[in-house]
Amino acid sequence: MFVSYEFIAFLFLLFVVYYLIPKKCQWVLLLVANFLFYFSAGKFYPIFILVTSLTVYGAGRMMERVDGELAVYTAKIKSGEIPKPSREEKKAAKAKINRKKKFWMLLCLFLNLGILAVLKYTNFIIDNINTIRSSSDGAALPYLELIVPLGISFYTFQAVSYLLDVYWNKVEPQRNFLKFTLFVSFFPQLIQGPISRYGDMAPSLYAEHRLDWKQVRFGLERILWGYFKKLVIADRVSIAVSMLMSDPDYYTGAFVLVGMLFYAAQLYADFTGGIDITIGIAQVLGIRLEENFIRPFFSKNIIEYWRRWHISMGTWFRDYVFYPCSISKPMKAITSWTKKHFGMGGARRVAIYIATFLTWFATGIWHGADWHFIIWGIANGIIIMITGELEPLYDKFHKKFPKLVNAWGYRAFQVIRTFLLLCCLRMFDTYASVRLAIRQFVHMFTRFWVHPVTRQELVDLGLSGADYLILLVGILLMFLVSMYGRNGSVREKISAKPYPVRYAIFVLLFFAVLLLGSYGVGFDAQQFIYNQF
Repeated sequence: MFVSYEFIAFLFLLFVVYYLIPKKCQWVLLLVANFLFYFSAGKFYPIFILVTSLTVYGAGRMMERVDGELAVYTAKIKSGEIPKPSREEKKAAKAKINRKKKFWMLLCLFLNLGILAVLKYTNFIIDNINTIRSSSDGAALPYLELIVPLGISFYTFQAVSYLLDVYWNKVEPQRNFLKFTLFVSFFPQLIQGPISRYGDMAPSLYAEHRLDWKQVRFGLERILWGYFKKLVIADRVSIAVSMLMSDPDYYTGAFVLVGMLFYAAQLYADFTGGIDITIGIAQVLGIRLEENFIRPFFSKNIIEYWRRWHISMGTWFRDYVFYPCSISKPMKAITSWTKKHFGMGGARRVAIYIATFLTWFATGIWHGADWHFIIWGIANGIIIMITGELEPLYDKFHKKFPKLVNAWGYRAFQVIRTFLLLCCLRMFDTYASVRLAIRQFVHMFTRFWVHPVTRQELVDLGLSGADYLILLVGILLMFLVSMYGRNGSVREKISAKPYPVRYAIFVLLFFAVLLLGSYGVGFDAQQFIYNQF
């Protein structure tokens, strides 16, 4: 939807009207824009997001009321309105009130995660039941025709983060239902995030914004950079990736490695390009969103990579799955039993291992209702646990060979090693089944030279020599921009340049998107320019 002409026109109209209307009405305009955008994606979609907004808002207000009951109870004790209770009575009264709060939190949590689970995973469960029953000649269950609303995973997680933050008293509940709905439904985030926290986003979301030309310019520049990555790089290389994945029996051996390298470029350019567009739109509107990527392909190990890649998702699972799981009552009981039988070292590990496994299982299934996504998540979790166990050995090695560790070549080796490891893990994400992913991984080593990658074979993937040149230049440009931005904002640095240099850069980028963008399989740049004008 981000790359359609209608969306560009929608954005232009929104930006103009946003700064023309009274400042106190800006949030109302955004709310209307959210539902126009969502309705255009599917006429029934707004119903689902309204249900989530209404239930989470209501639960937040009920928890606020329960907190009020506790405050009143405490105030009455201090004023002498009621006799001072014993320690046990006071503890019992507080526990009773807190149970009410927990009831509303759990009810709303199960309802909204239940909606997500039913819509997204029902047919996956039916498919697995049918697979089991087919071995015993049982009748197959019919699949259900379910509506899966656009962005349901993102807006549900965003709403759940608010629910739990209110429960933990990290944020004050929003008392205006329409403003809360604006937070849940903010349209640039619905497609691929970032998953914002209410405490971070609310101040700028609800503020009145005056026209700031610098922020508008920076936002538009970031949108343009996002379109460059999406249209010039991601959509172009996706043609070759689709071809490689469409016939895994033919494209095996060395082609598996080629496919993983191409897919890494596609995924990074597509995902970060979309996030650039999202953050750029928000910046034009004066709204601050957290960064979601910080040069992830410069990571020296997988733990560092997941601190840099899709940051909002990683921190969400850390704060709302890993930490609560690792300190829960069942986990404490398991830890206590492990400590008694296996010592303190085993007790520390069991909590981390179980919490890590559950977190990455949830991460995998969140990405998609299929076993290859689940195995992808679990595989990442296992590698992270192994990396954590090997850290003491790494530390000893680094202390023994400090000159080697600080050498440029060794750091480059770490980065390349991590990149290739992640490419291998992404096979579970890319190929249609776990068995196929494992087979292709094995064939990448056993059949590497059986079917060599030739120039003609690369052309047969649907890309011309000019396409490969454009991809090479585009990927090199992304690399240089990442390097340039290590010590500060790239846009700030460009802004300090003379006007001719500054505007020449973005005029060239604009025409690169316009002339070199890949606007779908079967359409080249000339056809697009003709159709546009």
